Amino acid sequence: MKISAFFPAYNEEKNIVALAEKTSGVLSVLCEDYEVIIVNDGSKDNTAVVAADLATRDKHVRVINHEKNKGYGGAVKTGLYAGKFEWVFFTDGDGQFDVSEIKLLTALADKYDFIVGYRIKRADPFHRKLNAFMWGTMVKLLFKFWVKDVDCAFKLMKKEIIDKAQIESEGALISTELLAKATKMGYRIGEVGVHHYPRTAGTQTGAKVGVILKAFAELFKLYGKIQKWGK
Repeated sequence: MKISAFFPAYNEEKNIVALAEKTSGVLSVLCEDYEVIIVNDGSKDNTAVVAADLATRDKHVRVINHEKNKGYGGAVKTGLYAGKFEWVFFTDGDGQFDVSEIKLLTALADKYDFIVGYRIKRADPFHRKLNAFMWGTMVKLLFKFWVKDVDCAFKLMKKEIIDKAQIESEGALISTELLAKATKMGYRIGEVGVHHYPRTAGTQTGAKVGVILKAFAELFKLYGKIQKWGK
């Protein structure tokens, strides 16, 4: 396999280097060729500096810098389209997943086109778990795809899915759009449980009221588009 792996990163100076180094080490064993892409989403700390330094030391690492913060979905969208290899993997830049478990996803690549991780035990506060459950239930009913953990940031997919899906979402809805369109196009979607760990540095931003309201606005707009998409 050849894999493009990326992480959206906003103010992750304390997490991103260790994550990228470990990912590079894991992929060097699993893959014929690979790349590790850090999408620095307009960070205000030293994320850009430490990422650039790592890229000078590891030829497999490259950095894409957003001049202004585009938000999580915007950073994920950049990473999805930046990958050059046949398979694209992504996880978050906060280090809450163990990237050595990529091998659990690659083991299913001969059976599925899109492999989605689900958190065996989510290491987040109760309100985040509750929000995720309600959101996940709603989008699955609306878009008629059935995975356990819609927004789990541990996914591996064929690059052709990204190219054909013509992703439009710039916010929290990006995983929903990917899964809805992949389902509609008939791609095979598989799941595997992965471990999730507490954040050890940095600050979570996804539960802000503005982010949630924007996600709902995008949700109903996307629902209308998906009904017509591909016809």
